[in-house]
Amino acid sequence: MSEAATPPGSAPGTVFPPGFDPTAESVEKTLCFRGFWAWAVLILLIALGISLFMWLLRKCIQGPAYRKANRIDGKVVIVTGCNTGIGKETVLELAKRGARIYMACRDPGRCEAARLDIMDRSRNQQLFNRTLDLGSLQSVRNFVERFKAEESRLDILINNAGIMACPRTLTADGYEQQFGVNHLGHFLLTNLLLDRLKHSSPSRIVVVSSAAHLFGRINREDLMSEKNYGKFFGAYSQSKLANILFTRKLSTILKDTGVTVNCCHPGVVRTELNRHFAGPGWMKSVLQTGSLYFFKTPKAGAQTSLRLALDPKLEHSTGGYYSDCMWWPLVPWARNMQTADWLWRESEKLVGLPPLEPPPPGQSPTQNGNGTQNGAASGNGSGNGNGNANPASREMQSVETVVVNRS
Repeated sequence: MSEAATPPGSAPGTVFPPGFDPTAESVEKTLCFRGFWAWAVLILLIALGISLFMWLLRKCIQGPAYRKANRIDGKVVIVTGCNTGIGKETVLELAKRGARIYMACRDPGRCEAARLDIMDRSRNQQLFNRTLDLGSLQSVRNFVERFKAEESRLDILINNAGIMACPRTLTADGYEQQFGVNHLGHFLLTNLLLDRLKHSSPSRIVVVSSAAHLFGRINREDLMSEKNYGKFFGAYSQSKLANILFTRKLSTILKDTGVTVNCCHPGVVRTELNRHFAGPGWMKSVLQTGSLYFFKTPKAGAQTSLRLALDPKLEHSTGGYYSDCMWWPLVPWARNMQTADWLWRESEKLVGLPPLEPPPPGQSPTQNGNGTQNGAASGNGSGNGNGNANPASREMQSVETVVVNRS
């Protein structure tokens, strides 16, 4: 009985099962794992591996989402800077949950377009377009006056609006633009609304800050960046640090009132906030292209704000800093209460609010952060005690009423 031929590479005397053709098997292996097919399989596996890695990376970049289904039907909400980006996505989600929302924007035309779009997508008709220019303290007062004439309560205030890394300009009141819009405008707005928030307790304040606060320092000698102006690492970072110090101080003031205040970093988000980027054209193109993949979407950027505004578990949490829907510890200069106290007093002077606490010994009650007299604090007029008070005195009277209620 003849034996089957031993194929090349097989040990002599190897026994194969009946019907097995070792020569054909060897040829099949050669065809499958050598030449074109071997490279094609290898390239396909590498491509699949890279795709899986990039998908996981993008999921990590986008961060967690707020998924609880709790509704807030009838709750009154104010969101600043919400005609686009994070603010618009925040309003859209709150509208889907039944909120009554006041959209506070600088550009009424763009705000109206966003309002109509959100109404169509959410089927919620309780959205209102209101003009608010945070670069004008008078605009802030006008907004609050109108809001209080319309609503007796306020359940959620989301200080979302902001500008970033713009060329040095001044607000209508003569303050550095980024500090004025990002901090002072929201400082005045929040203080003037505290009575409504307390009346509606439990209520919440959400302050949108940024991880850029890590680079910021409160420059007591040059608060308005008159001597040295840095668009991002100077003025912008200082204004975001001011947001956090404001949150920390306000949380102590509102202790046991039922009003909580927390701040958050939304992440690196693909929004219009970087419209003032002044680099070369090719770099801007690279940034815009890269942002499509490596930046968060506005919807993803809104998730932390939404959790702070909605999560029942956070009803009693206050004074915290959150990112990616999680609480994060702060660096020492962001939780320095001496700096927070100083900034609060300076902000009161700059926006024209009477002091909540007496100034420390040796400091003039009308001296601002640049060591000069503050015209805003003294220039808003004093009432004459009768019904014919001029507009400035009426503004000051309304401010004093709020101050009494916030103490």
